[in-house]
Amino acid sequence: MNLRYILDANVLMSILISGKSQYLNLLTLFDFYLPEFAFSEVNLYKEVILQKTKLDENQFKQFTFSVFSFLRFLPIFMLHDDSIKFAKDLCENVDIKDVSYVSLAIDTGFPLLTRDEILFRGLKKQGFKKVELFENFLRSI
Repeated sequence: MNLRYILDANVLMSILISGKSQYLNLLTLFDFYLPEFAFSEVNLYKEVILQKTKLDENQFKQFTFSVFSFLRFLPIFMLHDDSIKFAKDLCENVDIKDVSYVSLAIDTGFPLLTRDEILFRGLKKQGFKKVELFENFLRSI
């Protein structure tokens, strides 16, 4: 059984921008889950992602298809009201748009991987232990 993690959209976007095949290898080693809200975030920044990638359009589409084929997206309705309320309390003074990621981490018990240092520090400061910086995760494997 693979280890399981919640992936923040900022990690997903950096993977897409990079176009690096080693990320595809990483995605096969672990199970990565995201809330459906991640689709909205990726779509919101699609122009930025396309501008920053060094891949041509066809390569980018193929890479994106490969990346998304390894990810598991979960609907918001599966989140428990208690975990959403707790996540809102945790994210209120950090970044409220991260509630679905934190709530999913609470519900599943899987660690949240993020590149957002403000979110990481804010959650840690409040005693939330199920959060890890993506760079630290990469160094640890």
